[in-house]
Amino acid sequence: MPGQTRPPDGTALGYKRYGTEMAQALELYEKKILRDEEFPIQLFMNRFRKKGRCFAVHWHEHIELHYVVSGQTILKLEQEEILARKGDLVIANSNILHEGFCDGTPMETLVVIFDMADFSRELADKNIIFQPWIRNDPEIDRMMRNIYGEFTRQEIGNRLVCKGYLLQLVAYLVRHYAREMLDKGDSLRRQKKLQRLNSVYQYIESNYSAPIGNRELADLIHVSEGRFYHIFKESAGMAPLQYINEVRLRKAMNLLKQGDYTATEVADAVGFSDYNHFGRLFRRSFGCTPSEVRKNIRT
Repeated sequence: MPGQTRPPDGTALGYKRYGTEMAQALELYEKKILRDEEFPIQLFMNRFRKKGRCFAVHWHEHIELHYVVSGQTILKLEQEEILARKGDLVIANSNILHEGFCDGTPMETLVVIFDMADFSRELADKNIIFQPWIRNDPEIDRMMRNIYGEFTRQEIGNRLVCKGYLLQLVAYLVRHYAREMLDKGDSLRRQKKLQRLNSVYQYIESNYSAPIGNRELADLIHVSEGRFYHIFKESAGMAPLQYINEVRLRKAMNLLKQGDYTATEVADAVGFSDYNHFGRLFRRSFGCTPSEVRKNIRT
């Protein structure tokens, strides 16, 4: 993802805080640097009440766990959309595009990010792909609740206890929820595919206000238009035009929140020539109209 994107209240144990403004960065690749050898883990909470995006689409070599503590959340893993409810665990495997949304239901999720190599070189070499959605497993619920409790209480030694529970969790997942094991070649091909598309995502972020066609995007990675459409949809889980419009809508929301422009000016600035079409897409995405956003900002 463009840099590292997390909601303002997502605080990592021993690491920096993340701001939503980072979603404006250009690349989808999220570089993780976990320098603490004793606690090579990112651990934080995502809390949302309003409908919208929790975190923007991104990928990395690390494994990312989302445990729903309360409410429900929508997580997209490439083409799979998951409505995860309280007690569910969603796993974003390494080198997988993923993003998260709040549907308007108050939600709280515990997010754990780690590199398998920091725990076990033997398991890391197996390139394990975990089942992405786990429900109704009391053992996982117990371990994640224990991690959540240690994280929220912040008592002395909590990092050590959290790491211990996480080691138990990883061993349990390997034994019960390992879906497949990739050879090194397959793993590298998955990573190369995502790196290849980075130039496309960067181009869209830089040129979203202008008309963009599949042909010019296909030329960036030197494939036919049909092949490009297939590669992009397989990775992003949506057609190129839908993704471009999502970028435009996100930029439009940022401009509207500044309060300096009319809704019509914003639509034109982000690349929508038809204001009515812009309004329909905006309402579908954010649950309100552009004019309502401006009104709320003013009041």
